Amino acid sequence: MFLLLRKERETIWNCFAFHQFPVKKLRMQAVFDYLKANQDRFLDELCQYVRFPSVSAQPQHRADMIACAEWVVARCWDAGLTAELRATEGNPIVLARTPRPSNPGKKRPHFLIYGHYDVQPPEPFELWKSPPFEPRIEGRSLFGRGASDNKGQNLAHLKAIEAYLKTGTELPCDLTLLIEGEEEVGSSSLAGFLQKHRDELRCDAVVVSDTGMPAPDCPALTYALRGIAAFEVTLRGPARDLHSGIFGGTVDNPAMALCQLLAKMRDRNGRVAIPGFYDDVRPLSAFERKQLARLPVSEKQYRQMLGVPRLFGEKGYTPFEQRSARPTFEINGLTSGYQGEGSKTIVPAWARAKITTRLVPDQKPAKIIKLVTRHLKKLCPPTVRIEIEAGHGADPYLVSPTSPQAQAALRALKTAFGREPILMREGGSIPIVNDFKRILGVDTLLLGLALPDDNAHSPNEKFSLDCFEKGQLMAAALWKELATSHEK
Repeated sequence: MFLLLRKERETIWNCFAFHQFPVKKLRMQAVFDYLKANQDRFLDELCQYVRFPSVSAQPQHRADMIACAEWVVARCWDAGLTAELRATEGNPIVLARTPRPSNPGKKRPHFLIYGHYDVQPPEPFELWKSPPFEPRIEGRSLFGRGASDNKGQNLAHLKAIEAYLKTGTELPCDLTLLIEGEEEVGSSSLAGFLQKHRDELRCDAVVVSDTGMPAPDCPALTYALRGIAAFEVTLRGPARDLHSGIFGGTVDNPAMALCQLLAKMRDRNGRVAIPGFYDDVRPLSAFERKQLARLPVSEKQYRQMLGVPRLFGEKGYTPFEQRSARPTFEINGLTSGYQGEGSKTIVPAWARAKITTRLVPDQKPAKIIKLVTRHLKKLCPPTVRIEIEAGHGADPYLVSPTSPQAQAALRALKTAFGREPILMREGGSIPIVNDFKRILGVDTLLLGLALPDDNAHSPNEKFSLDCFEKGQLMAAALWKELATSHEK
């Protein structure tokens, strides 16, 4: 079936031929030729990778997690790296290294590549067009759980390194791959692992391809991520569920009270109505707003992709600023009373909401939770009792888009895609980048290869095979560029 893709592949590689390096062309050409010649095998390996139901959230897949991690270790050895599984309190971490130079006195930069082999649960199964762990190729897309998030993206980096090692092309730096198995459940073991092995993992920067790009022909460097603060709000009323006919009208309904309370958290202009909520928000610069305006998606296209009749957001900002550079207050779930078939006429004893706030530089999760808690308690009616339980939190992340490393990454993107890359903020949160900064003291370069319609965390997840191939080219170009920027 891979022969059907050959025509499209020739187009990619012929376009790439116009974007060679100005120095050491012959050596780098061997790397590019190796990548081009082995795409059928790489795609077959990606299919093997996706077949593992490595769902970290479900204990019944523990054996699948181990098997998947062992498969990654084997592929690293095949590529020419030394690799091993490192035990943690949770799922094991794959650690792989490129061969170190024979001259130990020669100081070279060292970069860490991060990825994860665990995936989201595939449910609901009935919404998948094909089984989630049976890879399906349709056009230039590979469908399967984990294809985009994050197996295809981290495999692209491994294959670029393989091309160097198998062609005898000297890498200008030392590389370590760290592929974990708990990203989808909070990376609970990673911070401790980094702390324990800090000296071993000390590096000049971390490279992560676990974000996205706005369009197939629009490569991007993500220079900022939103943080998060999560909590649960519970309102308790009567000591038990009450007959709504006998007692209704004499006690406050916790479900109604909760809805009324949460409705006061946002005004009609989409602005969060919690005092102090915006105090620490760093405003966008004119340069940043100009970069966001370069996104190749119109508001109409964005609305149609989301399937909503009309967009809604904080007044005074574009949708692309709202989703990446402004904080939010979101109700993630509401639970109360009877949820089964038919009706059950009760006044529920309690009501609960799961809440997350997305935060931007320079907001702090602990401060936001304190502000939200104080405001909710102030507005809570005396007819119910309120309980607020804080959940996980992560700081926002920001790296200078004008730093030498960021500029090196932009050059590598341009080399691979043949297009001028853009700078963008991402609305989601990747807590581990703050761990890299706090523990290893280095910045993270976010070079995502996923597309907006790749359905990460949703049924029918897919990964663009064009992005898979160009991601390999980007990764191959990146090490030369980063090493050069390090020398400067």
